Amino acid sequence: MAEPFSEHERVPREITGMAGVKAYARHELQRLQKIQQRNVRTFRNRPLQEMSGAFGDLGTLMPLFLGLAQNGSISVPSTLVFMGLSNIITGVYFGIPLPVQPMKAIAAVAIAAKYTPPQLASAGLFVAAVVGFLSVTGLVRWFTKRMPLPIVKGIQVGTGLSLIISSGSYIPLNLSSHTSTYLALLAVLAFLLFCSIFPRMPFVLCIVLLCIPCVFLDYYDYHPHLSIWRPFITVPSFEDFHFGAINAGLGQIPLTTLNSIIAVTYLATDLIPEVPETSATAIGCSVSLMNLIGCCFSAMPLCHGSGGLASQYRFGARSGGSIIFLGLIKLFLGLFASEYAVLYSRVFWPVPLGVLLFLAGAELAKMGESLNTEGARDLWEKTGDVEYAADRKPRALTSEESMRRWTVMVATVGAILAFKNDGVGFIVGLLLHITYQLLDRVQAWRTRRYGTIRLNSERPEESLE
Repeated sequence: MAEPFSEHERVPREITGMAGVKAYARHELQRLQKIQQRNVRTFRNRPLQEMSGAFGDLGTLMPLFLGLAQNGSISVPSTLVFMGLSNIITGVYFGIPLPVQPMKAIAAVAIAAKYTPPQLASAGLFVAAVVGFLSVTGLVRWFTKRMPLPIVKGIQVGTGLSLIISSGSYIPLNLSSHTSTYLALLAVLAFLLFCSIFPRMPFVLCIVLLCIPCVFLDYYDYHPHLSIWRPFITVPSFEDFHFGAINAGLGQIPLTTLNSIIAVTYLATDLIPEVPETSATAIGCSVSLMNLIGCCFSAMPLCHGSGGLASQYRFGARSGGSIIFLGLIKLFLGLFASEYAVLYSRVFWPVPLGVLLFLAGAELAKMGESLNTEGARDLWEKTGDVEYAADRKPRALTSEESMRRWTVMVATVGAILAFKNDGVGFIVGLLLHITYQLLDRVQAWRTRRYGTIRLNSERPEESLE
C-alpha cells in the first residue's frame, strides 16, 4: 500500500492575495506530483490488476452506450474521444479509479423516446450548468459536509442493490430454452472462483480479451473501416433545449448530485484512505466541465458514479493509472476506429456483463456495514485535521443511536428500491433523520422543564404528609 500523503502536501485552507494564490498553486503542483508518482508506482507493481479493474464498469457503460448509438442520439466518435479525455484527466487529477459513465436517467429516457442529438445534448448541458453552479458557489461542498452519513450509506447500499437487481436482466430464468446461457454462467463463475484463488489472474481483462475474436467471427462478412474523427458542433434550438432539459435533465440532477458527487466523495475515502479526501467541489466541476464541452459535440452525457468506482476497485483498480489506461484506449478508438467499438459492444457476452453488475453491486452494498463501526467518518472526533486518517479518533455509539442510524439507512434503501429514484430515497431518509432530531429536542426540553417535578412525584405519599 502506498504511503499517505504527508503534512506539507495539504492544500492551505485560506488564500488571500497573490501570495496565497502562489501558495495554492505550489501545493497543487506538489499534490499532482505525488499523485503521478503513486499512479506510476501502482501501475508498475500490479499492471494486470490495474488493467483489469479499468474495465470493471463495462456492465453499466455498454448497454446505455449501445442503445444511444443505435438510436443515433449520440456521435459515437465524439463520445469515445471525450470519454477518453475525461478518463485521462480525472486519473491525472484525482489519482483514484474514478469512473466516467453515462448519466443513467438521461440515457434511459433518451433511449425510450429516441432523442435526437440536439435534444440529448440539451439535457446534458442543462445538468452540467446546474451542477457547475452548485459546485462553484460551494453549495455542493456545504451540502456534502452536512449530509447525514446514514443517508449517504443508504444511497450507496440502495445503488448497489439496484445494480444487483438489474444484473438479473442479463440472465434469463427459463432454463429449458437457455441451456447455453446457464452453461456460460457456470463457466464464468468457475473462472471467477479461479481468479479469486489466484488474485494475480485478471478476471475482467481475460473476459474482455476473449470477446475480441467474436467481433470477427460474428461479423466476418462485414468490414468496418478505419476513419479519422471529424468533430462537429451541435447547437440545440430553444425547443430542443426545453424538451431535453424538462423531460430528461430534471430527473438526472438529484441522481448526479447524490450518487455521482456526494456518494463518490465518501466512497473514495472509504476505499482508498491513503489518498487525501476527494473534494466534492472538484468532482462537481469535473462533471460540469466534461459535459459543457462534450455535449456541444454530440457526446453522450457523462458523470462519475459510486457504482463504477466500487466495480473498478473490486476488480483490481487502485490508482488513476487504471483509468488513464482505459482513457487511452477510448481515445484511440474514437479518433480512428469508432465502428469497431460499436461492434464490440454488440457482441460482448451478456452473461459476464450480468456477473460484473452483480459483483459491482455487492461491492457497493457492503459499504453499509461500516455505518456503526470505527469506519464511519461522522464518528471521527477531530483531534487535528479531520480530513486525514492519522488525525481521527472514533467515538462510541449508544444502542439507541445505533438503532436510529440503521433505521435511517434502511428507510433510504427501501425508498430507493421501491421508487427507483435516489431523490425519493434521500427525502425519506432525511425526513426520518429530522424526526429523530426533533424527538431528541422535545425530550431534552421536557427534561429541562419537568425534570424536577418528575423527581418530586416519585414519592407521592411523602408529599401528602
